[in-house]
Amino acid sequence: MTATATVHASAILIGKHGVLIRGASGSGKSSLVLGLIDRDPEETRLIADDRVHLSVAHGRLIATAPKQLAGKLEVRGQGIVDLAHVSSAAIDLVIDLLPADQCPRLPEAEDMRVEIDGMILPRLKLPIGASDGPARVRLAAQRLANATQA
Repeated sequence: MTATATVHASAILIGKHGVLIRGASGSGKSSLVLGLIDRDPEETRLIADDRVHLSVAHGRLIATAPKQLAGKLEVRGQGIVDLAHVSSAAIDLVIDLLPADQCPRLPEAEDMRVEIDGMILPRLKLPIGASDGPARVRLAAQRLANATQA
């Protein structure tokens, strides 16, 4: 296992797929997590919000919640709330929250992959504030699930 690095991001588990959500401060990482959990609370669990420990083990990128943030999600206007969570999961998809002009409508292959700690992962560039953000992430996760079953 590689050494753990802490990144400014959020991470969730949708079914069996770990999703790392990156973006600048105030870009809506926590809001996207909340929207994803709200749409399917039985299948979606928080891993970490605001900061995520990342490491590589057995050829997978692993996201772990820092102990002091485990089960905590910042909900703007309500403060820090406690949620059901998992302590860690392998990451299968990376979401980058970016300005709309940096999110191609029809992405090239290189736009749909990212390297983190030597691991090449599928990536979705998602416009900041996209009202259909949770639906786009769920579709990407479902496409991953379908690809692994094929």
